[in-house]
Amino acid sequence: MSICCPTMLENKVAIVTGASSGIGLALAKRLAAERASVALVARTKDKLEAIAADIGKDRAAVFALDVRDFSALDKLPQRVADRFGGLDILVNNAGLNHRGPVAEQRAGDLADVVLTNLTAPIYLTRVALPLIRKGGVILNVASLAGMVPVPDEATYSASKAGLRAFTRALSFELEGRNIRAACVCPGPVDTGFLGQDLGSVPDLVFSQPMRSAEQVADAALACIESGVSEIAVPSLSGKLCTFAYLFPGFARTVRPLLEKRGAAAKRAYAMRKKRA
Repeated sequence: MSICCPTMLENKVAIVTGASSGIGLALAKRLAAERASVALVARTKDKLEAIAADIGKDRAAVFALDVRDFSALDKLPQRVADRFGGLDILVNNAGLNHRGPVAEQRAGDLADVVLTNLTAPIYLTRVALPLIRKGGVILNVASLAGMVPVPDEATYSASKAGLRAFTRALSFELEGRNIRAACVCPGPVDTGFLGQDLGSVPDLVFSQPMRSAEQVADAALACIESGVSEIAVPSLSGKLCTFAYLFPGFARTVRPLLEKRGAAAKRAYAMRKKRA
């Protein structure tokens, strides 16, 4: 007879936005495997229902909405608490990017990037905070692009840098409340978010090692469980980004070399995808 050992997350309740694919999907599955209950949030109801069926209806529930709809966000935390009996973890993962020079982008598209990546997480955090139980965690999925800004992803970089700043400031505000704020900062991740418009992805992005959604989900889970305030994925890339941010002259000097390396890596990635 097998005996299931309790986990740190057993009986915890988590909201995961952007849960229909990529990092959000991988993390939702990891949380459920740790016997947490997961509120799956994304726009596509059919996808979420299939994921919930796979995870198990006792561990997952579907909340189909667009995080840019603040009237829906207003009700979400209470709906989740009513469904599962409480709320312990909020994962702000839903993301959007429109790549290309700012001057060539539609103003509305750039506003949507900020709304999805920064404004919505701030808003949802504020609505959820009164319901999050002691020992709870707010986890924001930022990016290495928020540590060192990437040309042709200026607004995306700005939104992720803002999300990191929000997380750090919030962590100070929450001291004494027994609720933590943390973030995970991945580099390139092998998901549709990166591959759906590969030609527009700056070569610089591919200069760093690529990771899978599952590897980023493992780092996110470590943030939730360990008390670490921020984890970069890969770790070495995070250190290099910090150095480049502190010494922008050096970053400008080495950027052509990184772009050359990234261009070769992007070609190899495109070939692998073509053969798959």
